[in-house]
Amino acid sequence: MTEPKFVPYRRERLNDGDMKARAAFFHGLMNARRSVRHFSPDPVPRELIEQAIRTASTAPSGAHRQPWRFVAISNPEVKRRIRIAAEREERISYEEGRMPPEWIEALAPLGTSWQKPYLEIVPWIVVVFEEVHGVRDHGPVRKNYYVKESVGIACGMFIAALHHMGLSTLPHTPSPMGFLRDILGRPKNERPYILFPVGHPAPDAQVPDLRRKSLAEVALFDPEVADASTSAPDEPG
Repeated sequence: MTEPKFVPYRRERLNDGDMKARAAFFHGLMNARRSVRHFSPDPVPRELIEQAIRTASTAPSGAHRQPWRFVAISNPEVKRRIRIAAEREERISYEEGRMPPEWIEALAPLGTSWQKPYLEIVPWIVVVFEEVHGVRDHGPVRKNYYVKESVGIACGMFIAALHHMGLSTLPHTPSPMGFLRDILGRPKNERPYILFPVGHPAPDAQVPDLRRKSLAEVALFDPEVADASTSAPDEPG
């Protein structure tokens, strides 16, 4: 068994006022974030995509396996292939009954459809794959832990990094997504997790008029809990 190694961790401790100011600034920044479906074709330097991926890769992960792979595409022909395949799956979902009526109804306020022209317009598509298990040169595969949770956190940090630098994106999950592994030639131990178009919003871009839930609707502080002696057993007796 490998012995753990540790290094010192010494963060500057800020006073409460500075922490509150930072918290308010970051909330204001992220509260202005919106998912965008109308993009400009204006180019975005590769360096910005690289930096966003670096930031995403600072995310915590189960056993520090870092089970994610970010595949960035700017090639117009590959983007076109992705659009055609994504629209094929989305059309089945929207128009041929793959999604139940209540799902279609829930999406109605967003004004979405099976058509995804932004996949060709946007300068970059970044597809995130979850590494279901690692691969060794010899011997059995290496198990990864809490893969979906780890990749989900990394994707959230990727979104935050893009917004912080002034870019926009949209978490897109055409289902099923196996075509992404085929088009991009990824190995069988990698599974498509999410697709991000990345770029600047179009000058005439619009987003749905939505309301975010309030703090009271999403958070509880020190809730009353059941007494341990009267709580239900984990399993039937």
